[in-house]
Amino acid sequence: MSAEPRINDRIRVPEVRLVGPNGEQVGIVPIAKALEIARESDLDLVEVAPTARPPVARLMDYGKFKYESAMKAREARKNQAHTVIKEIKLRPKIDPHDYETKKGHVVRFLKAGDKVKVTIMFRGREQSRPELGYRLLQRLADDVEDLGFVESRPKQDGRNMIMVIGPHKKKTARGQEAETTA
Repeated sequence: MSAEPRINDRIRVPEVRLVGPNGEQVGIVPIAKALEIARESDLDLVEVAPTARPPVARLMDYGKFKYESAMKAREARKNQAHTVIKEIKLRPKIDPHDYETKKGHVVRFLKAGDKVKVTIMFRGREQSRPELGYRLLQRLADDVEDLGFVESRPKQDGRNMIMVIGPHKKKTARGQEAETTA
């Protein structure tokens, strides 16, 4: 069965509850009379509630209705937020300067509104010290807490420890005004 509603001659019931073009109730009428009313008013008879007893049919310009619903769907897709996840990889024994560089990347990604997946890779004997990685992730989360929040806590995944940091929601104009006046 298709998702398209049945229109005009495809409606195969003896009578329908007819709704006019402006939403007014016409009443329960035989299908032949409903089709005749649709032809006279130069509109289509569209079955809007096929499971009702009797089914509900409406008089409308079906082509215009399909076009408008396609435009609404297109507009909704255009306004959708696209979430991008950026990934940063670290090692537990990272040099302080390298840490600052990686932290700068995380800050840049969060300012751009992207999520950041921080991965710590353990090798060899480092695997027996996961608390080093956990402390490093906590330090990073504390350093960037004004830009983002921890979306998923650090968790061990084989040789890696993973944490996801998401950006804070953008402040509204009213929220920024309240901060400047306070």
